[in-house]
Amino acid sequence: MLEGNRVSRISVRGFAVASATAVTTVGAVVGVASGTASSTSDNMETAASDATTLLAEVPMGQQAQVQSLSLADQADAQAAAAESTAKKAVEESARLQAAETAKEKRAAADAQAKKEQEAKEKKEREAKERATRDKQRDASSFAAKSSYSISEVKEMARQMIPADQFQCFSNIVEKESGWRYTAQNPSSGAYGLVQALPGTKMASAGADWRTNPATQIKWGLNYMNNRYDSPCGAWQFWQANRWY
Repeated sequence: MLEGNRVSRISVRGFAVASATAVTTVGAVVGVASGTASSTSDNMETAASDATTLLAEVPMGQQAQVQSLSLADQADAQAAAAESTAKKAVEESARLQAAETAKEKRAAADAQAKKEQEAKEKKEREAKERATRDKQRDASSFAAKSSYSISEVKEMARQMIPADQFQCFSNIVEKESGWRYTAQNPSSGAYGLVQALPGTKMASAGADWRTNPATQIKWGLNYMNNRYDSPCGAWQFWQANRWY
């Protein structure tokens, strides 16, 4: 359209110039023939003025039309760009929201899976502990004897101490009494397999604490569990301090 307007403007301008030239020429001839120089001059000025007016007005009008169309096109382009930007912003917001929702769902699923796994492990651990306790014998289940050998005392301990804690328990007893249930420290008065101080503490496990190693094992196991959480906890402390 701009190219068309330019051609149109040039054509009109050329026509105006040609017309003005023709009028001026005719006027000059007539003036010379009639001998009226003043009239000829006036006609030439009028023609020139008309040509100037025509040349000024036509291009200005066409230029205004072109500018008006250009502004409208720019406005349409800007509106389309704004609409496209807004659409992209909405789409990006929706994408981010979907990603955040998916992330939250994954986190919730992972947390639930972890919770279920922990519950399963706890249940299995408790079942194992119950099975271990069921296999363990209580001190009262052993027949009383007048004396016991070290091997007999160790076998009693194996049947009373959880399997994963026996070695730690054995390490402490080996260091404290050498598995002699009548061992007594002459200076402190500590007595028995686990060298309870004083020995009378073991009466809480049974009145026969002096002569029954099963009673001493029962008391020693309870002591280690209550104070160090387990025989292995007690053994770890003993290694660091040489007592427990």
